[in-house]
Amino acid sequence: GFEHEKAYLSFQEYFEKLRDEPERWGKPTAAVLGALMAQVDLGAGAIGGKDSMSGSFEDLDVPPTLISFAVAVGNMKRATSPEFKGADHRIVRIAPRYLADGLTPDKDALLEVFSVIEELTDFHDALAVSTPGYGATAEALFKMTLGNRIGVTLNDSIAVDDLFTPAYGSFIIELADDARLPAVSNLVEIGEIGTTTSEYAFKAAGETLDLDAVQEAWESGIESVFPYRSKGEDKGATVETIDFHAPKKTVYTGSSVAKPHVVIPVFPGNNCEYDSAAAFERAGADVTTLIVNNLTPAAVAESTQALVKEINKSQIVMIPGGFSGGDEPDGSAKFITAFFRAPAVTEAVRDLLKNRDGLMLGICNGFQALVKLGLVPYGDIVPMTDTCPTLTFNTIGRHQSRLVRTRVASDLSPWLAKTSVGDIHTVAISHGEGRFVASDEVLAQLKANGQIATQYVDETGTPGMDLDVNPNGSLLAIEGITSPDGRVFGKMGHSERSGNGLYVNVPGNKYQPIFEAGVEYFAA
Repeated sequence: GFEHEKAYLSFQEYFEKLRDEPERWGKPTAAVLGALMAQVDLGAGAIGGKDSMSGSFEDLDVPPTLISFAVAVGNMKRATSPEFKGADHRIVRIAPRYLADGLTPDKDALLEVFSVIEELTDFHDALAVSTPGYGATAEALFKMTLGNRIGVTLNDSIAVDDLFTPAYGSFIIELADDARLPAVSNLVEIGEIGTTTSEYAFKAAGETLDLDAVQEAWESGIESVFPYRSKGEDKGATVETIDFHAPKKTVYTGSSVAKPHVVIPVFPGNNCEYDSAAAFERAGADVTTLIVNNLTPAAVAESTQALVKEINKSQIVMIPGGFSGGDEPDGSAKFITAFFRAPAVTEAVRDLLKNRDGLMLGICNGFQALVKLGLVPYGDIVPMTDTCPTLTFNTIGRHQSRLVRTRVASDLSPWLAKTSVGDIHTVAISHGEGRFVASDEVLAQLKANGQIATQYVDETGTPGMDLDVNPNGSLLAIEGITSPDGRVFGKMGHSERSGNGLYVNVPGNKYQPIFEAGVEYFAA
């Protein structure tokens, strides 16, 4: 949806060793000339590139390749995603005139197509936009049906061969109900090719394809090496929906603080401190991010003293997400845990929580640290034993990065004071060790105390063990837990990754006001 006049290109190449063979030298030479021609024809300069490997080993060569990326800066309100948005909408194809080879768009025609697309997105007449690649129009249409499970019925005039004919430079658009198509020259062809349907099916040329079956064939092709769904007893399994209403709320008993101070210690490998600080600042807090330096023993000692000083003048300590210490060795958050177990830091944390009614929050890597310190679920930094709960590797055996739904299960914590039990939020996750495990006895105690704060749920709000619902296999579908008084809250989902322009094509409530609740807690 951005303006092509503001686009820049970047290039990356893969070629075999050139040796003294003219035909080998000719390949990168032709690629460079072609890239120059594209820049001149499109009016798009290149802002850089990457010199990649020279890919030859004995008689083996990489396929000669030139990859180009295009980037542009524009108003995010014009960005238009490719998935169909609803049923009974017109689908149009806008295509440039092609040269004699049938593959290459005429440059003037292509630029006019770009302008047409930009006009449609600028006025929000285009609900979805996709451009065919190697799989031609058929592939583009199929992928547009995914996501919202919207089917497509093509006009009888669309032949099967047409769907698989290369269509580089063309665009498939789902139009809004009241959309008007711009006028074009004879260099560009615009034609309605079909409509979207509520039935999840692909209908064309007298045939009907069940899109569930097509999607299964497409997704399952690499499942043996890249699993993406549950197997066996977890598939479709549900767990208890927890509803805890605290008989007595945890309240702040100190003097009112108009602008609570938050300290965010940043350990080597953390990467969420900027989003976390921004979330607290939007909520009205004063934030300090403290970089923990571990290059030398003296630097560690200095950072320890600095963190103790910051905790002593703060109302909130927040441990952000990331991959501290590269999650190695022996699991995530090991360095954070060792740092907080330094006697001076431990005592500062205890003073914050026990004497000053302060709060702590840990998200993702920070949640891992809170669990392995004992701050959740025990509310204090304690020695770890075999009976303590922990966070371990996802059952799928790999990192998970996606959006999930979480449900508020308890109103015990001040961090959840601006939500209600049963509220569902769509939250980003990104972790490889997020599976919460504990003994049946510990789980029962957490449930009875109201310390199970949030659970992973499906679109109906039902907790489950299926990978589609529960990305890591946590027992009781636990996403977050608290200390006994609720002042310490740890969760896997990145509630800080929320803001204007994010996830606009995803349904659900993406705003979880835990930061605002933490700040307002001190206004009592």
